Formats: sequence, structure tokens, C-alpha cells
Amino acid sequence: MAAYQTVFRRIEKKYLLNRQQYESLRHQIDSMTVPDKFEKSTICNIYFDTPNYQLIRHSLEKPVFKEKLRLRSYGVPSDNSNVFVELKRKCKGVVYKRRAGMTYPEATHYLKDGTVPKANTQIINEINWFTHFYQGLIPAMFISYERIARVGKENPNLRITFDSNILWRKEKLSLEQGIWGTPLLQPDEYLLEIKIPGAMPLWLSKVLNELNIFPTSYSKYGNAYKLSMDAEHNKRRSKKCLTKFSNPSYPLPLRREHFLSVRSFHCF
Repeated sequence: MAAYQTVFRRIEKKYLLNRQQYESLRHQIDSMTVPDKFEKSTICNIYFDTPNYQLIRHSLEKPVFKEKLRLRSYGVPSDNSNVFVELKRKCKGVVYKRRAGMTYPEATHYLKDGTVPKANTQIINEINWFTHFYQGLIPAMFISYERIARVGKENPNLRITFDSNILWRKEKLSLEQGIWGTPLLQPDEYLLEIKIPGAMPLWLSKVLNELNIFPTSYSKYGNAYKLSMDAEHNKRRSKKCLTKFSNPSYPLPLRREHFLSVRSFHCF
């Protein structure tokens, strides 16, 4: 595997854009940014969690400290593909990310049965601690999206990404199953992420204000989890209603014609 960055420390800001804001912002930042080395990519993730979704439920409570574990690939991986096992923590608004690169078979064995990959590093030790602390981690959610990435022309530590076609699913949770699922955003919506080691450049703040683009709290996994819980709740509710009204012993609600027939009976 070619050399890659393994440790990240940065502030991440997120914004939801409509198509007009997206197109205007792309035009405005064009002269101040350049394409990232991986300008366009399809990112696939498997998020790991406990059977009762302890990690994402804790994250949605907006704590000071939160963390998550995911397996990431760029495109649908094959046995020869390189992937990343990523441990991401956020403390007081600062994001700390560690990632270990390995082949896809190594990653699946490592996350399934704990088989340590050949490149046993300090980051692997951190991931080992995480998986031992949160017992029973299992694949919980697949999330994929199309990403366009740019970096600052004068400050390459400034990274701006636009995500679209965000899909999620809770079935067939392996990366080789392909890219499909339920859309998380509307067709004309985009998720903007600005990643910086410190303060945001003044020119970028000015552009965002002019376009009425304001930061929001948005988690792909968090929002997909909430949608999945809503869907399961509605499914249980519909099943309960169907069972109730298909039971012959359950009294059916009176209709208008029932009242009319009763009134007619009393008239006679």
C-alpha cells in the first residue's frame, strides 16, 4: 500500500446545501482552492456498533466526548483492494482520527475474529483497546456517498468536501455487496464539510455568509440510524394494527351506516 496519512487532528464543520448554494459555492471557491489528490471518489463505509447501538445512541446525546469505528473503502473492494479501519473520536469540538490500512480480507478477519494484521502498529493497539472495551461489536450500518474534494491553494491543510447521493442500509452489511440503499438526502441536497486544523480563513467565512450557508450538526450514521428506527417503529405499528383488525374477536369500529340503521330502527 502506498504511503498514506494515518493520524488526523482537525476541526470539522458541516453544512447542508441546496443546489443553488452548491453551485454558487463551487464557483466562489474555485480561485482559492485546487482539486484534492483524490478529487472525485465513491466512499463506502461499514459502521460498527454494539447490538443495542450504544455508540450511536450516545453520540446523538451530544456528549463532550464520543467515538466510533468504521471500515472504509474507496469504491467496492475486491480481495486485492486496500481498505482502512478507522477509529474516530471527537472531544470538545476537535476531531481525532486514526486509521490503519490493510487488504480487504485482512480487515474483515481482523474485525470479525480479532486476527491481527501483519502491520501491527500503535494504531492497531488503539483499535484493539476499543474493540475490547465495547464488547460484541458487529456491523451496524452501510453508508456510501459520492465525494468531491478540494484543498486550499495557499493552505493545503484546508480541506473542503461536497458529498451527494448518500445511501444507507442495515442489511447485507459487507462492502463487497455493492453500492445500494435508501437515500439520506433529497436529490438536490449536498453535505458540505470544511476540515481545518484551526481557525477558518476569512475569505471562506465571507463567502459562506454571502450565500447564507450556516453550520449545522449532521451525522450520516446518526441520521441514518434515526430513519431506520422510525421505519421499524412504523412497521411494528402497521403490523399491530393489521393483527388487531384481522382478529375476528376484535370489535370493528362503527361506520356511519350503522348509526343510520339504528336511527331507522327507532323511528319504527
